[in-house]
Amino acid sequence: MARVKRGTTKHRRHRAVLKAVRGHRGSRNRRYKVARESLLHAMAYQTAHRKLRKREMRALWILRINAAARIHGLSYSRLVHGLMLASVDIDRKQLADLSVREPEAFAEVARVASEALAA
Repeated sequence: MARVKRGTTKHRRHRAVLKAVRGHRGSRNRRYKVARESLLHAMAYQTAHRKLRKREMRALWILRINAAARIHGLSYSRLVHGLMLASVDIDRKQLADLSVREPEAFAEVARVASEALAA
């Protein structure tokens, strides 16, 4: 069987890891062993934070909707309940966008919700 020299393969693998950790601080971007460990953790955090970003965005939307709803004399929960009673199908992302970019349209949505609550 022929002899296999692994130098180029190993060098390519090391170079790929070191390229991936280029922005890391200290020896994490210079030494292969430390860099590999740093990359492993970074990839785990990246996966977890993709899910966390969705939670944080929803919380931000709810915060914005609540602030805008209180201007119109409603709380967030009463606004959402009123929209459900009025059969208005609009998600939180769109509501938050309305509250920031088009306050007049949000005022109309709040009016519809308060009328549905009164009825």
